[in-house]
Amino acid sequence: MKVRSPKTAWLSLSIIACVLLPLAGVWLSGLPVGRYLQFPPLTGYVAHAPFNRVIFGTGTLFFLLTMSCLLFVSYQALSLKRDFPARPFPWWGWGGLLLCICAWILAWNRFSWFSILQPYTFFPLWTGYILSVNGVTFRRSGTCLLLGNPGRFFLLFPVSAVFWWYFEWLNRFVQNWYYVGVDNFSAFAYVLHATLCFSTVLPAVLSTMYLLATFFTPADHYNSDTVPRLSPGVWAGRFILVGMALILAALPIVPDQLFPFVWIAPLFIIAGVHGAVGRPTLFSLFLRRNRLMVLLPVLAGLICGFLWEMWNWKSLAHWQYSIPYVDRYHIFAMPILGYLGYLPFGLECQVIAFSAVGLLPGDMSQDAACSVTK
Repeated sequence: MKVRSPKTAWLSLSIIACVLLPLAGVWLSGLPVGRYLQFPPLTGYVAHAPFNRVIFGTGTLFFLLTMSCLLFVSYQALSLKRDFPARPFPWWGWGGLLLCICAWILAWNRFSWFSILQPYTFFPLWTGYILSVNGVTFRRSGTCLLLGNPGRFFLLFPVSAVFWWYFEWLNRFVQNWYYVGVDNFSAFAYVLHATLCFSTVLPAVLSTMYLLATFFTPADHYNSDTVPRLSPGVWAGRFILVGMALILAALPIVPDQLFPFVWIAPLFIIAGVHGAVGRPTLFSLFLRRNRLMVLLPVLAGLICGFLWEMWNWKSLAHWQYSIPYVDRYHIFAMPILGYLGYLPFGLECQVIAFSAVGLLPGDMSQDAACSVTK
């Protein structure tokens, strides 16, 4: 009889817990379970707290401090910029750019001849973005995520779909965003269309990371054998997992107080699993002072987040927000403080890509930034 490794056991247990714990919290608190399982999820059932000046003011100070630190670190890293020899922009990059522009025009307008396809502009728009960003990266460095490892690049698409469906699952318990313009979708059409759209998330963020990497020189000590591979320790990892389990179970009970954990919990869960089995985690990068591998995904998440919100703004099928305490002063549909959620989200995209797809940190920073030395 084959014995499961502790790593597999922890991973399986964590996946099951991440999915079931919010539902267990609903059941234990006596809330009606059925409303959280409606599909498509078009009914609103969470009444959110009104705007709160104190919470908004505190959040604004944190927002300004965070963005100031991000700008400062980015400025310091840009001092390491190199000049790359220009290469021809690839034909498929031009095709992606044309697709992106055409899909953008179609998304923001209501042409009568396009009315049947009007709800379906998201996937081609972001496919065009992914191709054009990879084209720019290729022109700058001679390589890109698409060409450097096409097998892993295309594997990002199905992994991305599963990845974002999990965020959709967590959102059922807090209802911070909801979709309009999809009322006429059948359940099958909703799943198919949503899965295609969700599949572009990781390729977009990772491709943006790869492009950003061409503007920086990686830390000299990153691949050094003398740098220890640090991790928070087995018991620290298990402590993180237990803490996140309690938060996920409480999510549907106090959604207004815990809604930020929709964006934070997955990152800590992955770090907890890695720590529980003795693997290095994202937090090792902080200890190793490798700011680049933290800066890249944070910036990529913020850039893609801004573009998601901008292109979503006037599309027919789009999302809207209902966020407690801070739902004021919007940039497009998103309250300005909501953009903070894209910072940990970028880190989560990186960790998922490295864990599930097998992309290595060096594939992002070293290959793109050092290819010109070959």
